[in-house]
Amino acid sequence: MNRWIGSTGDGVFSVDEWTRYGDELRRPLMVADGLRKANTVAVVGAGLSGLCVAYRIAVKRPDVQVELLEKSDRCGGTIETWNQGEWVCDVAVNATRAHPSFWRLVDDLGLQTQFKPSNPAASTRWIHTGGRRRKLSPWSVLRQGPLKLMRGVRASRQGKKSVAETMPIANVADAMTLGIVNDVSRNVDADFLMPSMTRFGDEPPIKRSKVKRKMVQTYPLFTPQKGATASLSGGMQTLVTALVSALEALDNVRISFGVDITTPEALAKEQNQPLSSIVWCAPLRRKTTQFTHLNVYAVGFTEADSRSVPVGYGTLIPDADAPISGVLHESDVHGSPRAPEGHRLFRLMSPTTRGATDEDVKRSLRTYLCEAEPVVFEKIGERSIPSYPPGYMASLEVSNSKFTRAGWFYSGVSITHVVAEAERIADVF
Repeated sequence: MNRWIGSTGDGVFSVDEWTRYGDELRRPLMVADGLRKANTVAVVGAGLSGLCVAYRIAVKRPDVQVELLEKSDRCGGTIETWNQGEWVCDVAVNATRAHPSFWRLVDDLGLQTQFKPSNPAASTRWIHTGGRRRKLSPWSVLRQGPLKLMRGVRASRQGKKSVAETMPIANVADAMTLGIVNDVSRNVDADFLMPSMTRFGDEPPIKRSKVKRKMVQTYPLFTPQKGATASLSGGMQTLVTALVSALEALDNVRISFGVDITTPEALAKEQNQPLSSIVWCAPLRRKTTQFTHLNVYAVGFTEADSRSVPVGYGTLIPDADAPISGVLHESDVHGSPRAPEGHRLFRLMSPTTRGATDEDVKRSLRTYLCEAEPVVFEKIGERSIPSYPPGYMASLEVSNSKFTRAGWFYSGVSITHVVAEAERIADVF
């Protein structure tokens, strides 16, 4: 069992650290020993991770010069918000689960009035499989085989198991992993996706229930309700814009675009600086790197035409022959408008492995939404999502790091993972 080194130096995190980050401490933190001695820090990649790392380090250490280097001509990486008049839809991440690190970031950036909890009336989730849709809940999962589930969870604590082995209820497990990482459950590392369930990494020094109560007391904004999400008015692009503005206002930060750096070693040589002063937040070739690909669609209806669709969070569709793997009820969920008055917006995900055309996706609306002709139907983006095969988390090497590594490949697949990771790196710095 891997043990990440905490600031206490003995391999065990303190109660204060667990209160600050919770189960994020089960995830690796790859920080170079010499980072804290750097006078100049080069952060490669201006996606959400790079922006957060640069911001946290630059604010904490105004005496250190921070260079943020981006290959493309924009900041944000996978974070992108599509707009068409009053229609607003995030192409990738659209909300955050409850975690104090994200609340702290929103507070520090002055986005309090634009940050809102999700609609409690839209918490229902469904699974559509075998031509039938049914409500998804812990009880519906347990009814399909509680003993089988218990055996799977127990076995997963040996490490290096897939989500399919941990949750041996095929349709539910596949629906969940397709919705999170666009892959079927047998291909996804349970330790990476659900480390608290598999007990990967350290356990808190006090009861987990006490840690959670302590965490609740640290939220600087509204206290989130159990199971709720939260989002920003105008989509997640609002967060990226705020981070860029904050960085541009700092005297010790410089942002450069069109910088194509292949490796940390090449950058260190080019800039004649220690490898330990580099924080790599861009994709980096791995021996087993593979990606899955996803097409994303925005679909809008009038409220009158879509009244047969109940208000909810969304529907997961694990059937391999379906054109889409999921539907999110964008305008139902968010606390801020995502559609013009009298309309509803939905976001559809279509894995490229299913081979669906735009017309296939549009025809599927009659099965998964309603019979009416949509007011808006547009493919708004394509996404490549890294694979996390069984054993992935255990394969990560964090000791004797020559450069600091951050981002979705390391931190996890949630927006709170990269935000918490940036804070943890700044804590070490």
